[in-house]
Amino acid sequence: MNAPASEENAGQTELWLIRHGETQWSLSRQHTGRTDIPLTERGREQARLLAPILAQARFDRALTSPMARAIETCHLAGLGEHAEVEPELREWDYGIYEGRTTAEIREKEPGWSIWDSPIPEGESIGEIEARARKLVERLAATRGRIALFSHAHFLRILAGCWIGDSAALGAHLLLDTATISILGFERETRAIRQWNVRHPDIG
Repeated sequence: MNAPASEENAGQTELWLIRHGETQWSLSRQHTGRTDIPLTERGREQARLLAPILAQARFDRALTSPMARAIETCHLAGLGEHAEVEPELREWDYGIYEGRTTAEIREKEPGWSIWDSPIPEGESIGEIEARARKLVERLAATRGRIALFSHAHFLRILAGCWIGDSAALGAHLLLDTATISILGFERETRAIRQWNVRHPDIG
């Protein structure tokens, strides 16, 4: 996979969104925000498989969430040497729902959804949207190709803010572990160029 910016869009920002590899909680579908859980061995192998894909592109910058699962993915994928930690790439703070699955939460709160329900002691969707929009504005002003190692919900929200200034759009963008997605431009319009692409050996 390699999707360099077209000549027409040269000089514009291109964001490569890389979700970290598998963790035990991503496998069990537990909400993982501030818990610094490591990659599984399969997650490490997923990250290594990203390296030859990312090696085909030239990145102006590489930024990673401060969480160990993202930093380790960045290093195993070959971009760790010059990566910078970006605190705004951290995952959604799930508050009292940290470590719980949606199914477990719905046993007491039928119909609960991360996208439109309160998050006691955590971030509201408005708060995380503001965080993502602020980061989008900053990155769009820097230009160049930038690799971002982060987490499922935050990257989905970032993409929603990129294309429509709306965190809620992230609900429609599924994102698997150890995948690469690309945000860029179609002329002057922000667009999704590729989404949720993973190495064929990840399965």
